[in-house]
Amino acid sequence: MLATQLKYDLLMFSRELFYLVFTIVVPPVTYISLGQLFGDQTYAGNLSYAQSYTPSFILLITFTTVFFAFGFDQVTHRTTGVEKRISLSPVSKNTLLLSSIIRSIIITSFGYLFIYVIGMLMYDLPFHVLNFIMAYGFFIVLNAVLLVIASAIYSFFNEMKSALVFSIIIFQVVIFTGGFTLPISMMPKFIQIIAEFNPLYHMNNLFIAVWNEQLAFDNSTLISIGYISCLVITALLVLRISNKRRI
Repeated sequence: MLATQLKYDLLMFSRELFYLVFTIVVPPVTYISLGQLFGDQTYAGNLSYAQSYTPSFILLITFTTVFFAFGFDQVTHRTTGVEKRISLSPVSKNTLLLSSIIRSIIITSFGYLFIYVIGMLMYDLPFHVLNFIMAYGFFIVLNAVLLVIASAIYSFFNEMKSALVFSIIIFQVVIFTGGFTLPISMMPKFIQIIAEFNPLYHMNNLFIAVWNEQLAFDNSTLISIGYISCLVITALLVLRISNKRRI
């Protein structure tokens, strides 16, 4: 039953032009475009463009996939009556949820490999097996964090239009305040302030550090981990309250 539902979910994702553009097309194209402009520069930690921005754009694909194809889908299921129909069908709500989670991980893992290959082919990104495995493990943790946060955020929406507008706006905010374009230190002061409240900015910094084996448990790292942990706990509480209201 799960395999059938997963196959159906992946097929439906491939037919959604909106999802494909924001998850599969925009991040790689931006990664390549910025590489052509700033590929020769050196970034914080004496990192090359590929070392600094490869994990960033892997995270960006993860964010867009989880928020659009997972979070927004939850709103769609509620507003179109899918959840009610599921209660009358052989497919349980838990099976649908698990299928959506696995689908997101499959798509984001594809994005992980896709960006990695582009980095190796175009920007001489080195490949080390142990580093690849460690980075992928942390990447799965980030997937779990984003799945929880996205599920909590989209639990507040009861209309597809409002959820869609929010998704598009939050994508723009994340792009400019998450460190996915120019380094935040080069941005105006107000963007730097907003970035401090953006969990993707903290996740991005942590992922870059893990990717390049530069993770040090200093004040900045502990603040990022603490902030993300607080958001996850809050999101879990929101989901618990939301589920109780629907019972």
